[in-house]
Amino acid sequence: MYFLPEKLDDYVVAHSQDEPELLQQLTRETYQKILQPIMLSGPYQGRVLSMISKLIRPKSVLELGTFTGYATLCLAEGLHPEGQIHTIDVNEELEDFQRKYFDKSDYGKQIHQYLGSAMDILPDMNKTFDLVFIDADKPNYVNYFHLIIDKLNPGGIILSDNVLWHGKVVEPLNDKDVSTKAVLDFNTLLKEDPRIETVLLPIRDGLTISRKI
Repeated sequence: MYFLPEKLDDYVVAHSQDEPELLQQLTRETYQKILQPIMLSGPYQGRVLSMISKLIRPKSVLELGTFTGYATLCLAEGLHPEGQIHTIDVNEELEDFQRKYFDKSDYGKQIHQYLGSAMDILPDMNKTFDLVFIDADKPNYVNYFHLIIDKLNPGGIILSDNVLWHGKVVEPLNDKDVSTKAVLDFNTLLKEDPRIETVLLPIRDGLTISRKI
């Protein structure tokens, strides 16, 4: 969802870094072959993710929700030379698609795929992280936070996507709308948890940056 007027949004995109060619190819093939291509981060948010990663220079990145690997490759652009990305997704049909583009990039050997539920995988993942990107099923956002907060290094960053949830966060809540309720609870948690400091940015469908104190 776009919250800026179209002309202003176009200006913002036009005056930001261009999307790399490999990501343009990934986007085209995603729209040609994959269901729900709208789930892609997209060129503007992708450049935001890339810039944040480049500022952090993380040695270890965790991504929850790989989809076709667009955001993974954006985050990889800022990796420390010895850095690693660990990305988790439940859709086995996308695994080969992801790997094809990972291996086309300069970061293929630094990207590790995990197939399955993050709720099952994370408890056994004996690693700590400098940067975490949450972009998976919304009803589990709060659960993901509790699973990763102790794995996040001091000063580490959590990026959380879709936190404005198509603007539904400011509309009357339908009791049957589980996803919107989950996003509301998650946003409150990020604001109130004393272990982190948070700023919510109105970028695309909402992107929160939380820093572990």
